[in-house]
Amino acid sequence: MSSRSAAMVQTQITSTLLIPALLLFTSGAAALVYQVLWIKQLSLVVGVEVYAITTGISAFFAGLALGSLLFGRWADRLARPLVLYAALEIFVAVLGVSATLALGMAASPFAWLEQRIGLFAWILPFVLVGLPALLMGGTLPVLVRALNVDAKDLGQAGGRLYAANTAGAIVGTLLTAFVLIATFGVRGSALVAALLNLLAAVGALLYVRHRATAASVPSKTQPARLALVLYAIAGGVALGYEVVWSQSIVQFMSTRTYAFAVVLATYLAGLFIGSQLMARRVERLRDPWGVFGLLIAGAGLVALLEIALLGRWLVLLQTQAEAMVLNLGGLELAGMSARFAMAALCIVFVPTLLLGAAFPLALRLSVGSAHVGRDVGAVVAFNTLGGIVGVMLCGFVLIPWLGLVRTLGLLAVIAGAVGYIAARRGHGVKRGRRQAVVALGLLSLAVALLTPVDRLANLLPGARNASLKFYQEGRGATVAVVTQGKGARAFQRLYIQGVSNTGDAMPSLRYMRIQALLPLLIHNGEPRSALVIGFGTGITAGALLRYPGLEQRVVAELLPAVVQAAPLFKGNYNAASDPGVQVRLRDGRQELLRSPQAYDLITLEPPPPSAAGVVNLYSRDFYQLAARRLEKHGLLAQWLPLPTQNIEDSQSLVRSFLDVFPYASLWTSEFHEMLLVGSMEPIELDAARIRQRFEQAPVRSALAEVGIDSAATLLATWVTDRNGLERFAGQALAVTDDQPRIEYAPWVRSQEIKRVLPALLDLRVSAPLRNADPAFSRTLDAEQQRLMQFYRASLHAYEGDRAAWGRDIRQVLQEDGANPYYRWFVGD
Repeated sequence: MSSRSAAMVQTQITSTLLIPALLLFTSGAAALVYQVLWIKQLSLVVGVEVYAITTGISAFFAGLALGSLLFGRWADRLARPLVLYAALEIFVAVLGVSATLALGMAASPFAWLEQRIGLFAWILPFVLVGLPALLMGGTLPVLVRALNVDAKDLGQAGGRLYAANTAGAIVGTLLTAFVLIATFGVRGSALVAALLNLLAAVGALLYVRHRATAASVPSKTQPARLALVLYAIAGGVALGYEVVWSQSIVQFMSTRTYAFAVVLATYLAGLFIGSQLMARRVERLRDPWGVFGLLIAGAGLVALLEIALLGRWLVLLQTQAEAMVLNLGGLELAGMSARFAMAALCIVFVPTLLLGAAFPLALRLSVGSAHVGRDVGAVVAFNTLGGIVGVMLCGFVLIPWLGLVRTLGLLAVIAGAVGYIAARRGHGVKRGRRQAVVALGLLSLAVALLTPVDRLANLLPGARNASLKFYQEGRGATVAVVTQGKGARAFQRLYIQGVSNTGDAMPSLRYMRIQALLPLLIHNGEPRSALVIGFGTGITAGALLRYPGLEQRVVAELLPAVVQAAPLFKGNYNAASDPGVQVRLRDGRQELLRSPQAYDLITLEPPPPSAAGVVNLYSRDFYQLAARRLEKHGLLAQWLPLPTQNIEDSQSLVRSFLDVFPYASLWTSEFHEMLLVGSMEPIELDAARIRQRFEQAPVRSALAEVGIDSAATLLATWVTDRNGLERFAGQALAVTDDQPRIEYAPWVRSQEIKRVLPALLDLRVSAPLRNADPAFSRTLDAEQQRLMQFYRASLHAYEGDRAAWGRDIRQVLQEDGANPYYRWFVGD
């Protein structure tokens, strides 16, 4: 073919594909909006535990696969496949919104069903998610079938439509995380996605009026079923990479939703660009089998090498990328997103670029002229089903068994084997190209064997210049414990997914013991049972062991490795192995949903509210659920971290709490943390009763170790009652399951504690004590003044005023020099 003829063909194909590509772009954007929403909702329905989420999301991919097969076959029998496409989009809009609304109400029915019919309860989320996904899966094969292009050009046309669909998915991912949920909430975002579906449907119906009847152009092309099998295995490898990356990249990222959205967008961008580039030249390749093999084998090797070569250089690149964006006038969120994008580009982008380029080749090798819709649907379906197997196998078997590095090595070797089989299959494959595939596979094996299994452990931010005491790569998360500091000031810090969560330094010991013991001491009844949501270091759970009156102590914890690491932390009284503590490996919200048990105290110490998914434990809906699990006089104690969200987000958190608990109070458990205590009944602070409970030897010693040596000192941490909290919350909107505001809030401003702590302390009023004698009241006032002076000193330190810090802290120590909490900050 002459260059002029080739150019004319390219122009014709481009013109033919323009409208279908726009339709699939719109459809892809809507699909990813739904997917992000449903993943979020499934965490509420089935729990955030990795088995539950993975199994639930498999329904989405299974629906896509089945839809690709069914509707691809159907499209082959239709004269106007575009009408079917429009109908699919309309029904996706209806079922997508319906599924979103139903998932929002499905948590209780699912828990009820699971108690009675076990695994059969999973039919509910499978149907809710799988049915609209079934219709989504039909859109790509139906549109490819609707094209009037020569069968030999289907690889190019299909590759471009796949690229357009993926480009829409990128937009949908970023829009949902950065705009839609924060602006419209979950239900509102589903309506936006439905509008996109309807727009695509209208576009298809308008376009079909100007199109001739679709017909396949006869060709001698015969589909190669082996390519389907190999592409299915490649799909499993690709989704396996995603599972490994999700656990290995986080230490260079953040736990914020924005970080995960940027990584997913980068993953999709690689697929988009790779498919787009290959679509332009796929029909001119003389040895498609050999190129297909090189791409799959090369993706495996690159994915492995990028992990093997990770180092501090990536952090430096991230810092430069952030600085460049900020120097150009970008917001802090844009700067942080640049950091995330740099990490994703260096770890995720190139392998997905190669995998994306393999799709047009898979179409060329697997799609025949007689059944275009069926064959395209089979390609998509096999790849998707392979992805489901890859996710399950990696998440549940390989990573717990082999670890991240060895799992990635095995995936690279499998990719090399796929590449070799493909190269062997092609009759026109050049010998040198076949040898190159073999070399890539052997090199993957060598790198996999030579890369240390603790490669990622040594890259932990806290592991540099420190001692790694515990490291486990398990299902859903990587857990590590690092020793930091020296001598008497050495302490352990817990890292989950490469991000610091908590530790056993004195400030942490103090607020966690208060978190457990203060509500028990002020309880109006006789507390007998307590639930801790989040085991962490075990300090909160261990503190419950020091209260003699408790008969039942339950802890809900997601990660077994966190419990296994507990003996490394001091101050938890061996809570993980003590028979007096019952550890249930379950999501905290699911524990309350599935068990009718009521408690005298529910105390929460989850990760910071801004972390992805954690908002489930800070919403008004959650507090309503927890309130139903409280006994008469029962208390809920909510950890309120101060520096991890902006003051406006703290106001929304408090508003959510106040909307449920008519009786609420605020306590300062540590300079960086406060404690919200809520009840459905009035809370009377009886000084005599509190002092009597405090004087129990185990309670007194546990609190004295963190600087609280009397009941008066404990009550000095009182800040305000409901009236003060109402003034603080003001007109702030509550955090709800539908409006998870804090998860999508702007990036935390620098040194936010200097804003929120004074604002909260300004609410201070006298504690409404009963039965307090004058001596007790004088001690309480003195302790409170000393604590406030320490806080002023600490604020001076944040402001960099060393002279003011030194002056105030010296006075604090002169008055209470034996206090271990105050002394910890001066290094004695």
